[in-house]
Amino acid sequence: MELTKNSKILIVGLGFIGGSYAMSLSKKGYYIGSISKNKKDISYALENHLIESGTTRVSKKYVSQFDIIIFCLYPKVFLDWISKYHRYIKDNAIVTDVCGVKEEIVYKAEKILLPRLNYVSSHPMAGKEVYGVKNADNSVLKNANFIITPTSKSNKDAVDIISNLASEIGFGKISCLSVRKHDEMIAFLSQLTHCIAISLMTCKKSHKLKDYTGDSFRDLTRIANINEKMWSELFIMNKSFLVNEIDIFTSELIKLKETILNEDISQMQNMMK
Repeated sequence: MELTKNSKILIVGLGFIGGSYAMSLSKKGYYIGSISKNKKDISYALENHLIESGTTRVSKKYVSQFDIIIFCLYPKVFLDWISKYHRYIKDNAIVTDVCGVKEEIVYKAEKILLPRLNYVSSHPMAGKEVYGVKNADNSVLKNANFIITPTSKSNKDAVDIISNLASEIGFGKISCLSVRKHDEMIAFLSQLTHCIAISLMTCKKSHKLKDYTGDSFRDLTRIANINEKMWSELFIMNKSFLVNEIDIFTSELIKLKETILNEDISQMQNMMK
């Protein structure tokens, strides 16, 4: 089991991340196929040489030819897809996903997928406030962080191949975390920051704010422009860790508020430092 230029790679879900993966890997000379429910996305990817083949129909004949399958789907859609079609995947194929939460996904996927398959979950720490394959941009993946979340059932060779694949795509720091540690870290590093950005955008009503906005507000709220369907799903799936991080952040914000009320400049400056 190894990653070679003869390895055929299937991307299921041809949105921004799926399209960006396809762009990187196609440029490296890999055969990339794709399954997407949107025929226009397949046509665009074919016309722009992001993929070599694509279909909107899931069939055993098509799926079974691939050595590596990357699922770029919403978490629940990913579980639903493999529940229906996992028997179409060839023996010893490597299966991975890009889901932003793991504890609610990985163990369920391991129970669904047949033992003859090699499942290794992963998470690209990269993105943009745009959607769809037409906005695919592999430059956002270059030197970005990449997290692999193996379990006790993970095949070591398969983990190595996912790591090598991430390097081929252009990711920089590649780390391995437990499923639980991933979700704890992601609650703070990604989900909390999105919660803060959303809250900033909803706490004050004014049609004129854009006329007065500076860089600080723009930088803090850039990521509030998110896919509400996907992110609400991620928040709920990781709610125990996320709510805890919100509580810690709220406590720190109240502490800062009290230093302002009490004109405690020394404590305020300590926090700033």
